[in-house]
Amino acid sequence: MPSQAMTRLTEYLLPTEKQAPADAEAISHKLMVRAGLVRQMGTGIWTWLPAGWKVHQRVVAIVREEIDAIGGREMLMPVLQPAELWRKTNRLGIEELFKLQDRKGSDLVLALTHEEAVTFHAAQTINSYRDLPLILYHFQVKERDEARPRAGVLRTREFVMKDSYSFDRDQGGLEERYALHVGAYDQIMQRTGLRFYRVESDVGVMGGHGAHEYMAPCPAGEDEVALGDGYAANMEVVKESPDYYKDGETHMLGEKQLTVEPAIEIGNIFKLGTRYSEPLGATYLDEHGAELPIWMGSYGIGPARIVAAAVEQFADEHGISWPKALAPFAVHLVAVGRPGTPERAAADTLYATLLAGGVEVLYDDREAGPGEKFADAELLGCPVRLTVGRRSLESGEIEVQLRRGRVAGPSLPLGGEPAELLRALDELCHSTP
Repeated sequence: MPSQAMTRLTEYLLPTEKQAPADAEAISHKLMVRAGLVRQMGTGIWTWLPAGWKVHQRVVAIVREEIDAIGGREMLMPVLQPAELWRKTNRLGIEELFKLQDRKGSDLVLALTHEEAVTFHAAQTINSYRDLPLILYHFQVKERDEARPRAGVLRTREFVMKDSYSFDRDQGGLEERYALHVGAYDQIMQRTGLRFYRVESDVGVMGGHGAHEYMAPCPAGEDEVALGDGYAANMEVVKESPDYYKDGETHMLGEKQLTVEPAIEIGNIFKLGTRYSEPLGATYLDEHGAELPIWMGSYGIGPARIVAAAVEQFADEHGISWPKALAPFAVHLVAVGRPGTPERAAADTLYATLLAGGVEVLYDDREAGPGEKFADAELLGCPVRLTVGRRSLESGEIEVQLRRGRVAGPSLPLGGEPAELLRALDELCHSTP
């Protein structure tokens, strides 16, 4: 059963705000600050507060399960790395790469991705064709000297990323591992509840033989996705095609009319080939004793961006409306009544019942008015809100509101058998989007 400690609001850190930051433009920036999920420390530097971190880690758990399911082996590589590895791959000149020296004058970098590090280890540990194929991954902080941090946690200078790396004997093996990651990423996106597209993209500074991006459509997106009949690509890729042209305001690719919409990039996958294995000496011996370069793939996904995209896609004028897979709590329990009253005692009893039943619940036991409590519940956006007050004692029922659509749910019994209540609540939670 998950830990339920400290889920009374009187003992929790959830600093909600009535006003958004003055510089906030993106919906996710405004609402994640107002809901007490994140706080800014400096330009592009953000702290995740307890409820926000719970959401972030729900994404991490989904990603971990799906990468483990395709044979990934989790590890952890350092952020601080020798600059020499990046010099060998000709990436030391990347403007966004933080560069520094230690007290002895040794050149170091703060990694914005980990191709160099993982290939360094592959060169040391993979010797034979018998060691292949292999998928390694980690969740690690990335540092990026971002020229223009913006939109809250969407474009930051420090963030956590899952990056996995595949190692194969040849291009055929790489295609197999790439296909496994496509399936895993599709499953991740579906489990988070996001609307998404998998689109063709440019390899950029990563290099290699091909790439795809996972894009979540929303107005705050900095990228543009071009969609046609059976076709989806980053608009940058479309514009490079000789078949692309504009007919007035209409985007065309040959005879295909395209719809263009803004989107957030939430993941990317690359066929690296031997782009990193050759300069860093990652080779293996085949069955005949011939030394050959390892074929690699790289696969990134940003939990923070998935969180922000979920806020962008499902928020309404009252606040966040989480997909149930990502919500910080399944249930937001609101007590309407002062301490010492029968209605507060009933709410306390219900809270204890929910905890004992393994329900992840946030209990608003503050001495605040109903209006403030309801507003904060809608701002935070947990899928189900339960309210216990004087009317509940009179009717013998718990008031239920579903956050998505702000509609009343089927009432639940107050004071009956705990098993019956928990069963009914479980069915209700499973029915929410």
